[in-house]
Amino acid sequence: MAVQQSVGQDPYFPDNGDSRYRVHRYELALDYRPGPNRLSGTARINAIVGRSPLAEFQLNLADFKIGRVRVDGRQPHYTHRGGRLRVRPAKPLRAGAAFTVEVHWSGNPKPVNSPWGGLGWEELADGALVASQPVGAPSWFPCNDRPADKASYLISVTTPSAYAVVAGGRLLTRTTKASTTTWVYEQSAPTSSYLVGLTIGKYQTVLLGDPGPGGIPQHGHIPAHLLPEFSRDFARQPAMMELFQELFGPYPFDEYAVAVTEEELDVPVEAQGLSLFGANHVDGARGSERLIAHELAHQWFGNSVSIADWRHIWLNEGFAKYAEWLWSERSGGRTAQQLAAVAHRLLSSQPQDLRLADPGRKAMFDDRLYERGGLAVHAVRCALGDEAFFLMLRSWVRLHRGGAVTTEAFAAHVGRFAREPVEGVFAAWVRGAALPSLPVFRAGG
Repeated sequence: MAVQQSVGQDPYFPDNGDSRYRVHRYELALDYRPGPNRLSGTARINAIVGRSPLAEFQLNLADFKIGRVRVDGRQPHYTHRGGRLRVRPAKPLRAGAAFTVEVHWSGNPKPVNSPWGGLGWEELADGALVASQPVGAPSWFPCNDRPADKASYLISVTTPSAYAVVAGGRLLTRTTKASTTTWVYEQSAPTSSYLVGLTIGKYQTVLLGDPGPGGIPQHGHIPAHLLPEFSRDFARQPAMMELFQELFGPYPFDEYAVAVTEEELDVPVEAQGLSLFGANHVDGARGSERLIAHELAHQWFGNSVSIADWRHIWLNEGFAKYAEWLWSERSGGRTAQQLAAVAHRLLSSQPQDLRLADPGRKAMFDDRLYERGGLAVHAVRCALGDEAFFLMLRSWVRLHRGGAVTTEAFAAHVGRFAREPVEGVFAAWVRGAALPSLPVFRAGG
């Protein structure tokens, strides 16, 4: 695993995260009451100091009441303002030292403000869901909220027994006492804070396909009345899983789950080992199948192989977009070349002032980034030819599993698989703004 962390603050979100230490495990114990939308929690955070002694550090946490903070069992000095919990231990923590932070908090969770509206914990008509990308994780738990700081998670959620709790990872136990049930999930793979997924609702659980010996369990969690449509819409997800493992390498986690809320969502929500869809994405006609492929592909690109900071988001979205095209190509639909031509025509009529290598915060989720990202991946495929391209992809995923990467690292990696220099491809498609000509396969490519 190679982790290439950004130095200092994230240029897009300087108030989020603290690069002076890293977390290796979160243990969260939550109690949530849907009616009053009341959340109380305890976090035990195991972390390691960086190369310099740590006299103080910061966690990100939204506007909750803080009940208690401890560092290695001792009471520190702390302040909590503007979404930042600043902690000064009783004595500085030495360089390289392991330390433990304990935080108790409570309140009414709500999305945190962002340029894209509210992000994070969202109260539903009957339940809740978490949609954190990129900076919504502090809406429900204290964290070092930077994508490169990846940790394992143990999450315990107690809620009224009428509700199911779905989280990314493996369900360890489900224990009912009186009128409440406690669900305990383990996500052992390194996970970015924004990718910790959770939803609480009245769901029926089904198994998608037969994973077989050594296969990946795939579960669906849906409102019972949507089961007939869901069964058709997601019927081909096991085939997607099989294809993507062939093209990208082994699925990087223990299992995969999808959940469908009763309410509509503008777009599906990615999380590690879990994707959340709205009722509007289930129509019984496979109308959202490309989105099912997109979210599944994120498990490799974005979740297992994460980005060092948000400047590199095209590495997440460009590959997920291209996975849509690969699924279409391999399942009898339009080819990647045909879909690339569609994307190219679309982009040619739009402003050409976006650079994938550093799109700026305002353009992080611009539709042009997704389409141009897919085209950039297609350009790399055209330059390498299929055999070298898919060998390169599988190597990239294997080398950086559980880690964080940059655009520069990807360009260097591609270069090692190319018969001819690919600097021109990256200069035109990734670092330049003007739209290059449509890339096409070489003869025999």
